[in-house]
Amino acid sequence: MAGIKEIRTKIKSVQNTRKITKAMEMVAASKMRKAQDRMRAGRPYAVKVRNMAAHLMQAHPEYEHPYLVECDEIKAAGVVVVTTDKGLCGGLNTNIMRIVLNRYTEFKAKGIRTQFTAFGNKGLGVLTRVGADVVSQEVGLGDTPELERLIGAIKVQLDDFVQGKIDAVYVATNRFINTMRQEPVFFRLLPLPGKLADPNTVYEQRPQGLEAPGESQSHYGWDYIYEPDNKTVIDELLLRYVEGIVYQSVSESMASEQSARMVAMKAASDNAKKVIEDLQLVYNKTRQAAITKEISEIVGGAAAV
Repeated sequence: MAGIKEIRTKIKSVQNTRKITKAMEMVAASKMRKAQDRMRAGRPYAVKVRNMAAHLMQAHPEYEHPYLVECDEIKAAGVVVVTTDKGLCGGLNTNIMRIVLNRYTEFKAKGIRTQFTAFGNKGLGVLTRVGADVVSQEVGLGDTPELERLIGAIKVQLDDFVQGKIDAVYVATNRFINTMRQEPVFFRLLPLPGKLADPNTVYEQRPQGLEAPGESQSHYGWDYIYEPDNKTVIDELLLRYVEGIVYQSVSESMASEQSARMVAMKAASDNAKKVIEDLQLVYNKTRQAAITKEISEIVGGAAAV
């Protein structure tokens, strides 16, 4: 059994660790509220621009933007992976990277070349270790997403899509459900999926992500009057579509990160408290045994005299 001094040192060490995790829990709780407000504020815009773009695809305008062109066969794909820059947030990054690596394996099995854009250090590290083709990256995003930095990183994928180097662009991120639950999702960004999103979310989660976008069409047609002309309106709308979905994906991931970190640090603090109680019990037993031993030695010595 460890000595009294060693047990006392362990108790002190765990107490210091608990102070750190408790402080991190409080910081995460403070940041979580702001991140959730920012994420919820962006959802209506992202849903609306997503549905408008999907309606536009069904309208069949005379001008056909490259983002609306569906390929007969996907030979190359781009994947935008949104993770966190820091750890200590439970299984958040593990869950999303498991889905990304599964899709990566499926794409390779089908002969589809895959290139990646990484937002966040954790995803970039995993992609680098598995030898994936990372064409662009953006790390150190902080607590507030900046659209200019996001678009700068994803522009590589968009340019390759327009030039025909890749046939589809997918996004992998964590969708915020509530404080206790964050859901990893993998959805197609380009070409624009024809199926309308659920009214409460901008995401469509598909096992393979390769289904044709026109598989579900509305029962009525869409027609628009364009001013000044259809090219100008469609180009601007689809640019806003891409910006809105990417920004919302990062916002959802940041809200998920703070929530997961708060829960993880609370669990760590509770575990540390339990460990301290167990060590304190062992310490008291050891101390009592030492005292009893000393008393026995004194009594034995006195009796011998």
